[in-house]
Amino acid sequence: MAGPGRDDDGAPGGGVGRRAVLPLLAGLLLAPGCTAPARAPAGAGASGAPGPSDAPDAPDASGDPAADGIRRTLDRRAAALLDRDAAGHLAAFDPAARAAARAEFGNLADVPLDSWAYHLTEVRRRSGGRAAVRAELRYGLTGHDAAPVVTPRALELTERAGRWYVRADRPGDGAGAQLWEQGAVRAVRGAHGLVLGTGPDEARLRDVAAAADRAVPAVEAAWPGRWARRVLVLVAEDLTAVGGLLGAPAAGYRGIAAVTTGGTGRRGVAPADRIVVNPEAYGQLSAHGREIVLTHETTHVATRTATSAATPSWLSEGFADWVAYRGTELTAGQIAPELQRAVRRGEVPGALPADADFAFGADPDLLARAYEGGRLACDLIAAEWGEERLTAFYRAVGAHPGRPGAVRKAARDVLSTTPERLTERWRDHLRRSLR
Repeated sequence: MAGPGRDDDGAPGGGVGRRAVLPLLAGLLLAPGCTAPARAPAGAGASGAPGPSDAPDAPDASGDPAADGIRRTLDRRAAALLDRDAAGHLAAFDPAARAAARAEFGNLADVPLDSWAYHLTEVRRRSGGRAAVRAELRYGLTGHDAAPVVTPRALELTERAGRWYVRADRPGDGAGAQLWEQGAVRAVRGAHGLVLGTGPDEARLRDVAAAADRAVPAVEAAWPGRWARRVLVLVAEDLTAVGGLLGAPAAGYRGIAAVTTGGTGRRGVAPADRIVVNPEAYGQLSAHGREIVLTHETTHVATRTATSAATPSWLSEGFADWVAYRGTELTAGQIAPELQRAVRRGEVPGALPADADFAFGADPDLLARAYEGGRLACDLIAAEWGEERLTAFYRAVGAHPGRPGAVRKAARDVLSTTPERLTERWRDHLRRSLR
């Protein structure tokens, strides 16, 4: 996630944010989450979120004769997983580790693996025929990943009679756990996506799949052009498991209904996006609220290849909220209650929301106003310039080579205006729609 700041457009700088559960209409709780912090080499540069394979290749381990033997062991393990060969998988493990390996193999039974491979980056020999290995696991799911997930792993192996065996395989530094490391994975397939989850509540997975099936057509109607038109949703068992998947303290996701992971900036290729659902916050939502959450997150999946470091959070998050609420009969005040209260107090914001306003840990009212303000900015563009111009503006900002000048050039080329005039029209729009 890019840091806060202000570019030479007079527009706020920054990256992507997330949204907490916010009470809206009586009994309706809406909580669109957003893109998880990026972690190298994953979903984007610092969080444990899975990322696409366009990350630079890590150096391969070399210069150690043990590396070839370790690589052969890991290749055999990978082939056995893809072939669903339980005996071959266990044969790659040290006897002391086979109980855990057997459980992991069972946990993966419902996961549609398309690829699985290890890329060694470091091998450190230790006494007693042991080795500590750092590697990248690169895996893809059939029908869902245009590029493999890349996630760092820390492995321990032992050598016996000239052959290496895996003793442990854990997430690498800063990386999150994989869903199958948290328990047996259940798969529910919908018309427009795949939901993978752990825990006993299959009805919850079916509910998520149904919401995703409604979200994808809604996003397709608002975001024309090429994208996968399907989503992959991970449903963790609880808040602690959410933190484990994202490689971050669970407390930071309390009240966040969903988070989208994945890399940005690889134009024209959709990376390995996952929508991670926090069942505790998601479960507080009405059916309408759950649908809005999944539509918001699906918008992030659809727009991923058009989103880059040049895209300010008010645009990426505001557009996702605009799509999520598009076509509803809710008034601007019902969708933006915090901002409405501020406007009625005479506190009309002087500038579009800064990226820092979307950060985890931000004041809840400030966070709400940031999302509401971003959505109303997109609402203004759609109302005054048209929906086609709004999507063209989004693409033009993301296509710029960097943050400086991105909003200014897109505003000039697509909207025939300037960031300053756009901001003033946005402030007038707030006064009119939220009075």
